[in-house]
Amino acid sequence: MSTPVLAFDETVRQRSSVRAFLPTPLTDAQIQAVLQDAQYSPSNCNTQPWHVHIVSGETKTRLSQLMTDNDLAGKQKPDFTFSYDDFYGDYFDRSQEQARLYYQALGVAREDKNSRRDHYVRNYHFFDAPHAAFLFMPSFGDNIRVASDMGMYGQSFLLSLTARGFAGIPQTLLGFHADLVREALGVPEEYRLLFGISFGYADTSKVAANVRMPRIPVESSVVMHD
Repeated sequence: MSTPVLAFDETVRQRSSVRAFLPTPLTDAQIQAVLQDAQYSPSNCNTQPWHVHIVSGETKTRLSQLMTDNDLAGKQKPDFTFSYDDFYGDYFDRSQEQARLYYQALGVAREDKNSRRDHYVRNYHFFDAPHAAFLFMPSFGDNIRVASDMGMYGQSFLLSLTARGFAGIPQTLLGFHADLVREALGVPEEYRLLFGISFGYADTSKVAANVRMPRIPVESSVVMHD
């Protein structure tokens, strides 16, 4: 079983959302090591609400086609709402800047809607990653506390990938076909799909694996009190 090779500060700073992967699969032992790390994530009252389904091989290929077809048919049905219209102020500006920087790095013009659509659909092909994790959760109250637990689990999963020399990307879009994914994977109705994480080895020969987004200064997010 592999062991982390990066210090914590290196791991946090090297982690990025990779959008190009090599087809080389991780071994079962490597995936289990990442899952064991993520299992130590904190959660409210130690509820440990994460229910994770890992897809690879034929299951991943079949699910990819199902989600692509569902999207083209306009049948998105997420368990949780998402709309850019809900963003405002600096939050909206950052979301737009993310898209601008990404497509600029790829050489895709703003008016080139066909190319942008092609890159959008690549989400459903997991950016060619050999594996994807679908993160399901039970529903408690308004789900805010549960979702925060899931976010901490997702971050632990992603940092473990980075520390071990792998790569990943959290994808909100993979949660947009909740009923379809539940049915395909045999997940009970009471579990809600929050998001997915595609993962494997980064294909660093591709621009999409090397795009990094800027971070705002700490003082823009944190207020210190003496």
